[in-house]
Amino acid sequence: MLTMVSVAALACSRPSTCKHLVELGAHLQANLYLSPKAVAYWVKEIFGVSYTQSGMTAVLRRLGHVYKKPRLVPGKADREAQTQFLETYDYIRNLQGQDDPIYFMDATHPQHHPVLAGGWIKRGEEQGIPTNTGRRRLNINGAIDLERLEPVVRCHDTINADSTIALFEQLVAFHPMAVCIYIICDNAPYYRSKAVQDYLKASRIQLVFLPPYAPNLNLIERLWRFFKKRVLTNGITKRLSNFEQRVKHFSKTRANTNRSCVHC
Repeated sequence: MLTMVSVAALACSRPSTCKHLVELGAHLQANLYLSPKAVAYWVKEIFGVSYTQSGMTAVLRRLGHVYKKPRLVPGKADREAQTQFLETYDYIRNLQGQDDPIYFMDATHPQHHPVLAGGWIKRGEEQGIPTNTGRRRLNINGAIDLERLEPVVRCHDTINADSTIALFEQLVAFHPMAVCIYIICDNAPYYRSKAVQDYLKASRIQLVFLPPYAPNLNLIERLWRFFKKRVLTNGITKRLSNFEQRVKHFSKTRANTNRSCVHC
């Protein structure tokens, strides 16, 4: 006979209850459920024990689970290559001189469309955010020095070898005393182009390439994530020029605390 189990059962007074909780915890590590109701259904099917939705919510919390979104990770990531990169990064940190910065570099291409996110809206009502037609976007190239927290952000018509070299020259100008300027970046074609490689031959810049499919190791992604949250989320910008102004405002607010932030 099926029985209703209270939260008190979590005290593990019976070995069978403890065993079920251990099995449930292992199952939840391998399977993602959208609701406590779905978990309660699985428990009922496997263990023959019924939980109310509130009871299963208490069980999940007691097992150390919280309700939140998962995060996307690269499906083709090479764990060994990422470990090797981290070793290289530690080597660079030990090698760098007092005036030698380490930058993380990447481009972002926000489209002229709002990104929807939850907000406080009066119960029973809906709030619309106008969209824009077309696929117009901005092209932003940037780099950030985590030790000094000084981002350099540039807007261009397109991100290519020329715009990358322009960013390099800006960084070189910021660090006249640096013997070597380390820049960590992904494997975008414009970073590996012949024009960029020719420029680097006579430059104090040394590029350090991330392993493929490793955006999690490019720490400027955190800046872009913050940028998208502040500028794109639920943003209403009917004109592309207004969109550009919002990007400029974001850059200026960063420049208030970071002397080397270049405005778009």
